[in-house]
Amino acid sequence: MEEGRFCQWSVCRSLLAIVQWWGFNVTVIIINKWIFQKLDFKFPLSVSCVHFITSSFGAYMVIKVLKLKPLIVVDPEDRWKRIFPMSFVFCVNIVLGNVSLRYIPVSFMQTIKSFTPATTVILQWLVWRKYFDWRIWASLIPIVGGILLTSITELSFNMFGFCAALFGCLATSTKTILAESLLHGYKFDRYCYHLFSWPSLTNWKRLKYKTNGFEAKLMLKVLIIHTFSDLGSLYIFGACSYSINTVYYMAPFATLILGVPAMLLEGNGIMEWFETHPSPWPALIIIFSSGVLAFCLNFSIFYVIHSTTAVTFNVAGNLKVAVAVLISWMIFKNPISGLNAVGCGITLVGCTFYGYVRHLLSQQPPGTPRTPRTPRNRMEQLLPLVNNNDKLDDKI
Repeated sequence: MEEGRFCQWSVCRSLLAIVQWWGFNVTVIIINKWIFQKLDFKFPLSVSCVHFITSSFGAYMVIKVLKLKPLIVVDPEDRWKRIFPMSFVFCVNIVLGNVSLRYIPVSFMQTIKSFTPATTVILQWLVWRKYFDWRIWASLIPIVGGILLTSITELSFNMFGFCAALFGCLATSTKTILAESLLHGYKFDRYCYHLFSWPSLTNWKRLKYKTNGFEAKLMLKVLIIHTFSDLGSLYIFGACSYSINTVYYMAPFATLILGVPAMLLEGNGIMEWFETHPSPWPALIIIFSSGVLAFCLNFSIFYVIHSTTAVTFNVAGNLKVAVAVLISWMIFKNPISGLNAVGCGITLVGCTFYGYVRHLLSQQPPGTPRTPRTPRNRMEQLLPLVNNNDKLDDKI
């Protein structure tokens, strides 16, 4: 009886986590598009900077003032050597996402973002010379095909917005690769060290002896999610340090990086907008509200990670894109052709199939032979799945 109630509560908790994650994520995307299109505030650098400032303030309040989360201390030297490069790439990633949202519809932008699995595989193959099972390459075919079909049939196509979204995918992949290089082995706390040091689930027993029951269960779930979902090492870092520490260290760096370019490139335009807009103050409230919601999205992602399984998270991430596309179409009424919708659907199905292939490969026992073109000693074991920007694109 108690077991049945526990299962029901687990299902309800998972559904609640997914719904609130969808709500925050879709709301942030829609509000950003509303700012660019309806409020005529066509300044993506400034919008991104507002998000970073709001997140910096929010993280400081949570950790330093309210003390809701403990602070993970990072040496000043490592802040510049490890955190700053990650912040720079992350800043570029967020800015490119907002720039693309400024010029192309939400549906098109979200579909292009689903191209990230392909860019991640290609970059790791080119840069790190890592080899992947042929089924991984085959699973990318529907994703690439869906993206091509969507791009060719997009009625609101804009080359600048398309390139921004595409380079955003490259930035997301670069961010994942850098995270594995810069954050690997660093003792943000003693539990993160074990997580970064052990690249497979075969070390679960060793981890169990190192931590108490609750912490061991938590770390195992995070490791599984890293294997099957679109979360890269930076998400692992965020989860280890209670998520908010990631924002605490990265958001100020991102503000520092973006503040001066935003003022130089968009300062005069903002002053002109402020003088000509019929209701500037309510519009500013909406702009800063988007920053608050973006900060809340950090907690939303953290909650859904620890309330769902890895497979559920991956499927929910793909469905979230469909929800965002549908809601944006209902609000902004951007034209979508039949073939364009088919291309978007093929892309999402491809992402789900990619996750399924990764899941099958991860279930193989350690002694299972690989194909001749994917040597076992060079096989990528911790490739992040992708759908969204969620991702880390959703954070901050």
